[in-house]
Amino acid sequence: MAIQFQYNKTYLQQLSRELRVREIALPTLAAKEAALRLEVRKARLEVQRLEQKLADRTEELANTYPLWHELPEKIITVAKMQVADKKIAGVKVPELERVVFAVERYSLFNQPSWVPVGIDRLSELAELSMRIDLARKKMSVLEHARKKTTQKVNLYDKVQIPAYREGIVKIKRFLEDEESLAKSAQKILKTRLAREEAA
Repeated sequence: MAIQFQYNKTYLQQLSRELRVREIALPTLAAKEAALRLEVRKARLEVQRLEQKLADRTEELANTYPLWHELPEKIITVAKMQVADKKIAGVKVPELERVVFAVERYSLFNQPSWVPVGIDRLSELAELSMRIDLARKKMSVLEHARKKTTQKVNLYDKVQIPAYREGIVKIKRFLEDEESLAKSAQKILKTRLAREEAA
């Protein structure tokens, strides 16, 4: 990355400030990246755990599938889904707090005796499915934030900090050369004036 600068003390100070800001920010960004990497791993494991739990519950109910057509349609609906924003390493992620289901009134005498249990199982499966969707979204948000943070860490560490250091070195060398040339010119002028006075 080529940094635009001029060979003077103002730009030297400006580059030094920019370098200092990036050197101070780099450890914080690296720590955030490590925290996000850990949180992404946790979120991935949470998704796998929930998916396995859903698969287990579905498998448990597999032999009852023929009965499910007896359950009245739309007997259970989602009335309210409470999702809160939680901050993890400075990143807002959704977190399911609770789900409220609305159960349509039905006659206990006209329905099979297993309907209340079926409603409980159905609500459990629905809630698990919602938790999986939100866990995937959380994992996606955290993964995106981790990628952005990794890019920034790499930009600072591998591109900008070395470029600023190189720019500072170039300006310092130029200023030293300029100062050296000015001193040499003064010596030559003194020597010439001394010769002219002597002659």
